[in-house]
Formats: sequence, C-alpha cells, structure tokens
Amino acid sequence: MIRVLFICTQNAGRSQMAEGYLRGRYGDRFEAFSAGTVASTINPLTVRVMAELGIDISAQHSKDLGAYIGQEMDIVVTVCDAAAAVCPIFPGAKRTIHASFPDPGAATGTEEERLAAFRSIRDEIAIWIDATFGYAAHD
Repeated sequence: MIRVLFICTQNAGRSQMAEGYLRGRYGDRFEAFSAGTVASTINPLTVRVMAELGIDISAQHSKDLGAYIGQEMDIVVTVCDAAAAVCPIFPGAKRTIHASFPDPGAATGTEEERLAAFRSIRDEIAIWIDATFGYAAHD
C-alpha cells in the first residue's frame, strides 16, 4: 500500500476531503491520512458534501501534524499554501507534492452558498486526485 498524507492548516476541510476521497475511491492501493499544522474540528459541511458522493468521513477527526512525525510516508501532499509554507519538507516523506485549493471554510453567505463552495472544492480535489493517483487504481 502506498501511504499518502494530506496536510492543510486546520485539518477541517480540504485535507479531510482528500483523505476521504482517496480512501473511498482508491483504498485498495492507497492508505490515506490527513493532518493540520494545527488541529481543529472537521467542518460539518465537509462531512455533508462527502456523503453526497457516498463517502462517509463522519468517523474521521482532525489531527495535528505531530501525530505523523517519525512515520514514513510515500507521498505527502500539502493542499493549501499556508501548509506548504510551514511544512515545505516533511521528514520521512519519499515525495512531496503541493496542490493548492481555496479554503471552503472561508465561504460566506447562506447555507446553500456555503455548501456550493464546499462542493466546488470537493470536486476540484476529486479531479486532482483522479488525475494524480487514478493511474495506480488500474495497474
């Protein structure tokens, strides 16, 4: 299994979506994890939009990056610019990738407008994961 760690600032949205999507879609080939430079709580809209894809991340929880220090990872992906700045190199990573996605948690407006922002970022992350990791699902 290829071990992939997704890192973001608070581990509340983007990195959680990426972890859940990679596990749900390509879990036969990849072991997915996520963490934040500072742990917080998962945004409920993150859980909701992932459920719309049939991916249940309700049991996932926000984790601090320190939980993975000393663990070997095949690939570490920073999914926001702030995480890339704080953690440009992760000890134990064989490869590091940066893929920046806007923070859906920063969206304002009605609940439907905020949901639309979360769905948009979820879809961007899914497309990126399919393009980046999908090849391995068909080996």
